[in-house]
Amino acid sequence: MEKKEIILAGKIAQDVKEWIKPQIKKGVPLLEIAEKIEKKIIELKGKPAFPTNLSINEIAAHYTPFHNDETLASGLLKVDLGVHVNGFVSDTSFSLDLENSEENKKLIEASKKALENAKKTIEKGIQINKIGKVIQDTIESYGFSPIINLSGHQIEQYNLHAGLTIPNIDDKRTTEITAGLYAIEPFATNGYGKIKDGKPSGIYSLINHKNIRNNDARKILEYIIEEYNQLPFCSRWIVNVFGTRALISLSQLEQNGNLHQYAQLVEVGKGIVSQAEDTILIEENGNKIITTSKD
Repeated sequence: MEKKEIILAGKIAQDVKEWIKPQIKKGVPLLEIAEKIEKKIIELKGKPAFPTNLSINEIAAHYTPFHNDETLASGLLKVDLGVHVNGFVSDTSFSLDLENSEENKKLIEASKKALENAKKTIEKGIQINKIGKVIQDTIESYGFSPIINLSGHQIEQYNLHAGLTIPNIDDKRTTEITAGLYAIEPFATNGYGKIKDGKPSGIYSLINHKNIRNNDARKILEYIIEEYNQLPFCSRWIVNVFGTRALISLSQLEQNGNLHQYAQLVEVGKGIVSQAEDTILIEENGNKIITTSKD
């Protein structure tokens, strides 16, 4: 793995995270927030590793604004952003309470503390269920539930979810952490602790290069292969380049089996969800570098 590019991606993610936080207020359009984040990443010489996720309350993940989105920031807002440099990714998230709610603040503290404890725990050779146990115990100590079917993940070049998953509970898996790049992302909820698929998100990934007859769709497929490789992208980005007619081509590419569209992920009991995430590089010699945070 290219350590220099991983560290740079993490530094850009850190800087963007700190830059955007004070600009997010209740009532600001989500589209404005997402576009600011993504433009800043590019300004700092990175590229977005995936569309900025801005998920409110019971939506745990996979909400990114559409090109004509009018949704305003509110509730407990989760901001999940990623940066890549030549395909080497740093993935980070934070949660904000936009309602001055004690429950929201406690939920945010639970996921932050779980991440903090997990970062101290992860090391080369540790069993992944032990990391999950630390996350679970921390969140439950606040009186909340971890989301059992969301997890952290290993990251490889141009592959955001590769190899190992890192559970948010003690799932009894004894696979050991090896050298590599990992995102740890605890989710805490006052709901049931499980998510289900919701509405289509407008977030896609490329799953097959096979030919498609329609000329417009073929041009967009060529653009996706060149621009995004295996990393996720969204309809908003494609519309910004090709116009709204591209939405028809995206639908055709999905039907043809070229693209997979992700669903929004919604807590099954409509409980409010908080999230915290950082990316950690574990080196062969056992060194641990938290790329997206100063601690």
